Amino acid sequence: MQTDAPPAPRLSWRQTLAALWDARVLCLLLLGFSAGVPILLIFSSLSLWLGEAGVERKAVTFFSWAALGYSFKFVWAPLVDRLPLPLLTQRLGRRRSWMLLAQVGVVLAIVGMASTDPASGPAALTRMAVFAVLLGFASATQDIVIDAYRIEIAGAQQQGLLSSAYIAGYRLGMIVAGAGALYLASHWGSAKGAYVYSAWQWTYLAMAATMAVGMLTTLMIREPAASVPGEPEPARDHVRLLLVFAASVLAFVGVFSTWGDLWGGLKLGPLMGLVMEAIRMALSLAAAFAVGAVLVKLGLARAEQARTTWVMPVLDFFARYGARTAWLLLALVGLYRISDIVLGVISNVFYQDLGFSKIEIANAVKTFGVVVSIVGGFWGGLLATRLGVMRSLFWGAVLSALTNLGFVWLAYAGHDVLGMYAVVAADNLAAGFASAAFVAFLSSLTNVSFTAVQYAIFSSLMTLLPKTLGGYSGAMVDTLGYPAFFVLTTALGLPVLLLVIWAGRRLQTGSAQPA
Repeated sequence: MQTDAPPAPRLSWRQTLAALWDARVLCLLLLGFSAGVPILLIFSSLSLWLGEAGVERKAVTFFSWAALGYSFKFVWAPLVDRLPLPLLTQRLGRRRSWMLLAQVGVVLAIVGMASTDPASGPAALTRMAVFAVLLGFASATQDIVIDAYRIEIAGAQQQGLLSSAYIAGYRLGMIVAGAGALYLASHWGSAKGAYVYSAWQWTYLAMAATMAVGMLTTLMIREPAASVPGEPEPARDHVRLLLVFAASVLAFVGVFSTWGDLWGGLKLGPLMGLVMEAIRMALSLAAAFAVGAVLVKLGLARAEQARTTWVMPVLDFFARYGARTAWLLLALVGLYRISDIVLGVISNVFYQDLGFSKIEIANAVKTFGVVVSIVGGFWGGLLATRLGVMRSLFWGAVLSALTNLGFVWLAYAGHDVLGMYAVVAADNLAAGFASAAFVAFLSSLTNVSFTAVQYAIFSSLMTLLPKTLGGYSGAMVDTLGYPAFFVLTTALGLPVLLLVIWAGRRLQTGSAQPA
């Protein structure tokens, strides 16, 4: 985040500890918990459910695409930032109304998943996919609002503490939705080779109930001061802009589904499949932007409102860094997490295939691993402060790539519990370190005038390609085998090192540099 203001004075340890009792810290901890629950319910926990239900491995990894809502949240983030909700906004305020709506959407989606048995046939699997996509959309919306709320309730000096509280709560939510879900499903009788639908049904209903933490917090917190200056726009302008957005989404879905029908029956390898998926995504986005531009030109929405909502945050970024440096930075943002995200899609299936039980996976990955990642996060944050953002970013990329080789060893070692803990420790320590460095990097790129939208763009781009490629991880394992696949994920991280070095040099010599 760029600023010309002098650095704030460093707090003493006593002042820092006293700040922990700030009510806002507790609020962000609870909201972080609410944000951390949904992601594993459409990612690793769902993959285990589908695996026990007998869904083939390729289809299981395809479900990771349900989390692509996190990758496209920049599209509707401006709407969340600017559009009021009937009745709710007047009663709760702009941030809390959207927050509550998103949390209700999360609950409804989880309940919908709980009411669906994926083993009952293709129609049920499709219904499960629809609810998973809804959960991804609602959860991503919740993230947008919480990020904006966090930025608006405190100044820059308090953001580090609030972010730490949010991340800690997020990790706790992941433990509940990860280890907690596996414990419950196992306790109620479901296992590999002995699938019990009711066990997973009650597990997901219990996860829906945990969202009460976030909903009650939303109702109790205060609404921050409005972040969008100026007179409120007429309601009809909001409706017209929303209609343009809806038409663009329909165009995207229409092209996306039609293109899939044209080549979906073809048997393609992972590489060709990824190329076809990239073409599909590009055509769908082009159709959405074209429809939106035409409708704005025809007068359905005001051009100035559309420009302020979607175009200005992007133009600001390119204006500050210049086209060449901006594209380089976007490439780094889009590729930085590729090695660990692609591996993460298949990791739980890998543990299952090695014969580890749900309890063993829950203990090692969902509990021990999350705690280690929190430690890695603090380590990364400390070194980012002492060494600088770009140096910590480089070492985070190195660790993320190299620790993937531990999975190669485990693939040959087989069912080795101590070996599993060692691999999980290394992987999560590296992931926590890299995540902390990367968040610091993303924050340094953001303009305070467009914080919510630009941060949504960066965080969306961060996961777009890795999660798309991760959807083919099952097919790649079928073709290459686990050891070669893990070596491939390590190789995917090597170009990132070059991008970090290149970007660091460009930022040092350029006129606009991250703070």
